[in-house]
Amino acid sequence: MDPLAPIIDRLHSEGRPRVWSLVMTVFGDSVQHRGGRIATARLARILGRIGIESGAMRTALSRLSHDGWVESQRSGRTSSYILGIKGRDQIAPATARIYAAPRQGPVSSWVFETTGTGISVAGGFVRPGNTASTTAKFAIIGSLSPQHRSEVTQSLTPEHIRALTRLTEDLSDISKMTQLSPLDALAVRTLLIHRWRRLVLRWPEAPNEILPQNLSVLCPHQRVADEYTRLSPLAETWLDSSNDDLVAMPTANIDIDNRFTASPP
Repeated sequence: MDPLAPIIDRLHSEGRPRVWSLVMTVFGDSVQHRGGRIATARLARILGRIGIESGAMRTALSRLSHDGWVESQRSGRTSSYILGIKGRDQIAPATARIYAAPRQGPVSSWVFETTGTGISVAGGFVRPGNTASTTAKFAIIGSLSPQHRSEVTQSLTPEHIRALTRLTEDLSDISKMTQLSPLDALAVRTLLIHRWRRLVLRWPEAPNEILPQNLSVLCPHQRVADEYTRLSPLAETWLDSSNDDLVAMPTANIDIDNRFTASPP
């Protein structure tokens, strides 16, 4: 049995995968810290390991190229891609959020604002105090009682809870994966960050204090960081490798060592 089957099957069970989004995940996670260029053959190998056919990849790349997210290049017989202007403009701020360090300790201060972003509750928005907007028209800062924490939890949308549940299911499965090949480790890391990326960029932060208690994994942000750290050494060896029609990618820069260690933006 394929050791990656549980998380690959979960991705595909959610409907046809958004291949263009998976391509951007690969760029942010495996390309930008290695010179910003990836050979089409290497990208196809990564996506193929998670069940994406080459035709679907080519269609996604064509769309991304047309919209300015990526640019194609050719050197001799080697076809490759780099980020386009739109891709470069978008990936830096997204990367800072995706790879921010997990919170250390409980949230002691919360903010309720009538405008802004956060978890929608009681006609306003609730979020941790250290992420509060300085431009809000009205804000209340304080602690949350157990009853109010429960009310905030109940205000999480069904889609947000579903995204959290699928992340924790993936984490539970990934924690059992051992003795992976380098390509397997990279594929697992890609799927983990793809899941995490979609959660972080779409939904407001839900710290541990307000997470639903029935999740299969507690402290998911910390667990993402831990599994990422565990998988990365082996995953990076595949990006270093040269075999068949693949040329080794440029040496990784220091950026990868800073992932999940920087303070949240």
